[in-house]
Amino acid sequence: MANKKLNRTSEHRKALLKNMLNSLIKYEQIKTTLPKAKFLKPQADKIITLGKKDTLQTTRQLITQLQDTKSANKVKKTLSKRFEKRNGGYTRIIKAGFRYGDNAPMAIIEFIDRDVEAKKIDKKKKDQNKDVTKKEEQKVASA
Repeated sequence: MANKKLNRTSEHRKALLKNMLNSLIKYEQIKTTLPKAKFLKPQADKIITLGKKDTLQTTRQLITQLQDTKSANKVKKTLSKRFEKRNGGYTRIIKAGFRYGDNAPMAIIEFIDRDVEAKKIDKKKKDQNKDVTKKEEQKVASA
């Protein structure tokens, strides 16, 4: 998407894109502003298309672009298999109203056939940590 600068320097824009791509791959759905979602959509589709080609070169290109081997592996192993019969259009943008603070248009960008459980990846860890702290508090209280 040429000429979309998002009021950022080129380094900041590249870092923003990389972080948003990694989050989208990890959680399969993210909420962001509408211009950022429109900026991310073609890049995400290109990453999935790259992951569908099963060669060493494409694997290295994925790792280089994403800077994360877990994300690259997920693209190669799960997402590319999920979309092997689809020719493009792997993501959708859903408009989600306006942000309270500055009235910026918000959007949800997600994969078409997304895994609903992927959104809860980090939440399980937080719940387990709460259980551990409760048990420690009980031990301290009983002692």
